[in-house]
Amino acid sequence: MLPESLGGLAAIAGLLGLCIGSFLNVVIHRLPKMMEQEWQAQCAELRGEATSTAAEPLSLAKPRSRCPNCGHQISAIENIPLISYLLILKGKCSGCQARISPRYPIIEAFTGLASAYVAWHFGPTIQAAGALLLVWALIALAAIDLDTQLLPDAITLPLLWLGLAQNLWGSYTDLSSAVTGAMLGYLALWSVFWLFKLATGKEGMGYGDFKLLAALGAWLGWQMLPAIILLSSVVGAIVGITLIVATRHGRNVPIPFGPYLAAAGGIALFWGEPITRTYLGMIG
Repeated sequence: MLPESLGGLAAIAGLLGLCIGSFLNVVIHRLPKMMEQEWQAQCAELRGEATSTAAEPLSLAKPRSRCPNCGHQISAIENIPLISYLLILKGKCSGCQARISPRYPIIEAFTGLASAYVAWHFGPTIQAAGALLLVWALIALAAIDLDTQLLPDAITLPLLWLGLAQNLWGSYTDLSSAVTGAMLGYLALWSVFWLFKLATGKEGMGYGDFKLLAALGAWLGWQMLPAIILLSSVVGAIVGITLIVATRHGRNVPIPFGPYLAAAGGIALFWGEPITRTYLGMIG
């Protein structure tokens, strides 16, 4: 495909990514709260108590987004990705002038850029459509894990099945490698979890990490798992040591592993094969 055509496709994907990034901000903020409401309702039911109706029911669609400080409802003109934050609101709520976290435009911009690169890398193919879904899910999971140390099943499990479905036609690997990748991805971190727990009596990671690596194995095949585990471990170790040294982050304070897995999965999606060849060449 001509570079000019790829550039146009990337521009369209980038604009779509900006809009998806705005939606991902809603998912990142609301999904953990929706999970908490569901857990509270289940606990109340187990105790034989009436479900509380004090909290407003949440969904990804309702209620409309609002300022957490003053309750001002966000209008359509205030919800244009990047433009509203930078030019219309200038980083402040129009109702109370409270500062709006820069994370919102950062998520929008990063999702837009990542989407544009997916389109440029894969071109107008089924692989590009699948890769967009994978990248969007990884962005949401990474941000949610940073905020709450949770990797919701509502994202990881559909992501796993979608990866297997994509590889029915060999989009990223053959189906046998995808199924093996899902199994080995889960078992790899599950084994590390139990070895660490037996050795220290502590839980070194959450079950969501197993499911995320299983999903990445389903998308990219078992051959990519060593590279993903190595990349995520190296980046996690560097960030963890930096936090401990530079910010006096307590050694006993848990650091979420999901963002590093998500980052490593994204890297493997684009450059997994040359990284794997280099890795195999280094070890013999």
